[in-house]
Amino acid sequence: MALATARPERPAVLSQRRPGAMRRREAVAGFLFTGPWIISLIVFTAYPILASMYFSFTEYNVIQPPEWSGFQNYETMLADPAVWVAVQNSAIYALVSVPVGLAASLGLALLLNLGAKGIGIYRTIFYLPTLAPPVVGVIVFMLMFSPANGLVNEVLRTVGLPTPGWLSDPAWSKPTLIIMGLWGLGASALIFLAGLKDIPQSLIEAAHLDGAGTLARFRYVTIPLLSPVILFNLVMGVIGSFQVFTSAFIAGGTEGGPLDSTLMFVVLIYRSAFRYFDMGYASALSVVLFLALAALTALIFVISRRWIFYAGEGER
Repeated sequence: MALATARPERPAVLSQRRPGAMRRREAVAGFLFTGPWIISLIVFTAYPILASMYFSFTEYNVIQPPEWSGFQNYETMLADPAVWVAVQNSAIYALVSVPVGLAASLGLALLLNLGAKGIGIYRTIFYLPTLAPPVVGVIVFMLMFSPANGLVNEVLRTVGLPTPGWLSDPAWSKPTLIIMGLWGLGASALIFLAGLKDIPQSLIEAAHLDGAGTLARFRYVTIPLLSPVILFNLVMGVIGSFQVFTSAFIAGGTEGGPLDSTLMFVVLIYRSAFRYFDMGYASALSVVLFLALAALTALIFVISRRWIFYAGEGER
């Protein structure tokens, strides 16, 4: 009887152990799959951020060990005129390029949303520039905007219009950089296009039946339902505009020529780090840029509560 009563208990014990072993195997498998990403996050993102914060309080030139200097780098930053020039240039670039980029990419997405024949080919064509190396695009635009024999000035001369100096003229250098930035609109236009495809056509048809015209449907139906996508592209555009580097560096070098008109904040960081090898000061500039972008992004999210709209939830 003892053996008969003991045998039925063993499957119950085994059934209790198997789920625990399966959970452990699943946990191990999960760590194996996510391990490379976690390691890369720590090595290439978390560690550089923490190291930059530490180096910002030191005097460090790569060759010699860092020496603690407290807030000296931040005090130097406040008295450095190049910092304020870079802040002004980056702010002007962002204030102009972000609205222009949003409007242009939204307009392009509306065109690509048409049900025309072969529209898929046009979508691919407009997205292809985002796959090209940024350096190649900047060099092509510099050749096009060459004051002497560039294609743009040749066209302007042909129609009898004045020919600006573009990148050689301080008054035209930042507008030229903004025009160069429009070359990569394909990515944001693709995001807008996905948002347009997600809008229920029944709402647009209902507005049309109620007598709403094209502009009214766009204003009162399309824009509110597209507001989360607009918010995403706005945040990404603001962050990207303050981090513009390739076009400004190739066009104006580390000096931000002509006359500091292309000296963007990231170019100033690069110049401090890799021309003067003042890594401590460059780290302090990077920390300030990070905090400024974080604060600006938080401000955008707070303001967006007044105009953001999520379907099914009403205005927030």
